Amino acid sequence: MPASYAYLGPEGTFTEVALRTLPEAATRELIPYVSVQSALDAVRAGEAEAAFVPIENSVEGGITTTLDELVAGAPLMIYREVLLSITFALLVRPGTELSDIKTVSAHPAAQPQVRNWLRNNLPDAHWESAASNADAARLVQEGQYDAAFAGEFAAARYGLRALETGIHDAENAQTRFVLVGRPARPAAPTGADKTSVVLWQRDDHPGGLRDLLGEFATRGINLMLLQSRPTGAGIGNYCFCIDAEGHISDRRVAEALMGLKRICLEVRFLGSYPRADAGVEDVSAPRLGTSDEAFVAASDWVARCQDGRF
Repeated sequence: MPASYAYLGPEGTFTEVALRTLPEAATRELIPYVSVQSALDAVRAGEAEAAFVPIENSVEGGITTTLDELVAGAPLMIYREVLLSITFALLVRPGTELSDIKTVSAHPAAQPQVRNWLRNNLPDAHWESAASNADAARLVQEGQYDAAFAGEFAAARYGLRALETGIHDAENAQTRFVLVGRPARPAAPTGADKTSVVLWQRDDHPGGLRDLLGEFATRGINLMLLQSRPTGAGIGNYCFCIDAEGHISDRRVAEALMGLKRICLEVRFLGSYPRADAGVEDVSAPRLGTSDEAFVAASDWVARCQDGRF
């Protein structure tokens, strides 16, 4: 397997900045790809060891392109996650002023994060989506658009200047990125972990989603992401992408996954990995009765009952 990481390019994306925060990135060749799909396909084809892509932002939720690529195709697994605070700059060619801007471009996920600023400052500007924010900057450099929303750090790389900086509609906006590789044994639990799965129901029935969520609730497992995605099989057919607190080696998580495997048409395990916010106050201990010790004690009690030793 090549010692390289694919990432959503071109150079100068927030994805590249987040990727470079990983210590192991210094020992890998970092190769930009034009799309999330092409970066993940490079891993599936054995052209890259792993891919680093955005998966969620705090303004709009899950990045549907990434979720859909993890749902479909050959299985992949998440190994790491990174949180990056996001603020945009309006990048233009030298000499361009605000009154000159008629077209703006950025990745579609950026639009909800700058929508109000755009309405208040450039109400007549036409929005054009790009494959990434850095690609939007490149298109501005080539003269296709007047301005791009991207990281301020991308200005020098594309010969642009930051006309406005610190642009964001939501304070403390963050994007979550994940390092994705081919399936392997998950890393050892850290005590502050996350497990990601995709669930397909056997059939559509009243309380179907409640049944799925009940497998987590009865074991005291908190959910951190729940997003439905269409399966492509027709209107009303959805699968569910879920992030849950805990590691697959935790008894409560393992039992929940076993329960889901029994009642679901399909369960795709996307990995157990350290939480990027490990150490913050909301990383909580297991609820009463849901620790590994509690599960072991309950199992021992059942065994004693079966042996007539209760």
